[in-house]
Amino acid sequence: MSSEPPPTGAGLRAAFDAPASLTVGLEEELMLLDPETLDLAPRAREVIASAGDDARFRLELPASQVEIVTAPHGSVADAMAELSAGREDLARAASGLARPAAGAVHPFAPAEGELNPDERYIHTIEQFGSVAKRQLVCALQAHVAAGGADRTLAVHNALRSFLPELAALAANGPFHEGRDTGLASVRPKISEGLPRQGVPPPLRSWDDFADDLRWGARSGSVHSPRVWWWELRAHPVFGTLEIRVPDAQTTLGEAAAVAAFAHCLVGLLVARFDAGEELRCDPTWRIEENRWSACSRGVEGTLADLDSGEPRPTRECLSELLEQLEPVAARLGCEVELAGCAALVERNGAIRQREVAASEGTAGVARWLADRFLDPEGLSAAV
Repeated sequence: MSSEPPPTGAGLRAAFDAPASLTVGLEEELMLLDPETLDLAPRAREVIASAGDDARFRLELPASQVEIVTAPHGSVADAMAELSAGREDLARAASGLARPAAGAVHPFAPAEGELNPDERYIHTIEQFGSVAKRQLVCALQAHVAAGGADRTLAVHNALRSFLPELAALAANGPFHEGRDTGLASVRPKISEGLPRQGVPPPLRSWDDFADDLRWGARSGSVHSPRVWWWELRAHPVFGTLEIRVPDAQTTLGEAAAVAAFAHCLVGLLVARFDAGEELRCDPTWRIEENRWSACSRGVEGTLADLDSGEPRPTRECLSELLEQLEPVAARLGCEVELAGCAALVERNGAIRQREVAASEGTAGVARWLADRFLDPEGLSAAV
């Protein structure tokens, strides 16, 4: 497979100057389950063929995973309308082949699974072997355009600090290989088998970012900007900030709430930048300390103040942040979707999965995930 030529600093600047401000697009990675056993079913190619090779549906690294991709939209409601239709059409195409389900990880499948030998993934498969086979993880990724290269650079560096809050809210993967891992989401720990995971380094300038990508290309480790796998990345093709930290959400309503939270965070930072405020760029290791709390305890943990180090309950931090985001949601037209975050602050996906497992075991969790795939649960009436 040939490597992509790394972009130049001028090319990156042009890419991030191009999109309209605060558009939002979604990418949702979904599991395919065997209709009888509810184990992972490596039938993604068959399902996509059944869908008529619809461009909304894409293969991913695991053969048991399909991704739904939306176009960029002016509002979360419009993006969710497309995602909702995508889930319905995917379920229809998969009928008789597999049951789609959304969650960070399968609750009882073996740790390693079959991969897609697609050209995009050959490098990863060859380079990482069995580690690649363990990447049976699903995320909900939001592409938000800050609108402007300088604005994007500043917002990227400041948004890093909020990744733990978003991860805690969206944590939806406590089970792995049939056991409770003790974590709210095991997905980040599985992903860490690959390099360039977690909180990204600050971007000092577009020229420096281009130099990093050139270095990676020369080394053979970053053959494409697509493998800049951090939980937040500046996407040089779309000119967006790709927020990769949330786990896939079980229901459409939960996905809408998480998407609105991500969209409003960018909107908040854009407004501060436009008002002339110098946005924070906090030390990576401090953010990573909060990332561990989000991964291990989700909304039930604590987050440390990035200045003082004082720990506070995560639920308290999230509630306070949601209050700051409410006027942003009003401007962006996603008040209804953002309001769904309150339920996740109290009982996110990890908590709900454990409630199901207490009476039905991990097989019951898999069934519950599949049963709720088309559940709107709080989704805006606009969808």
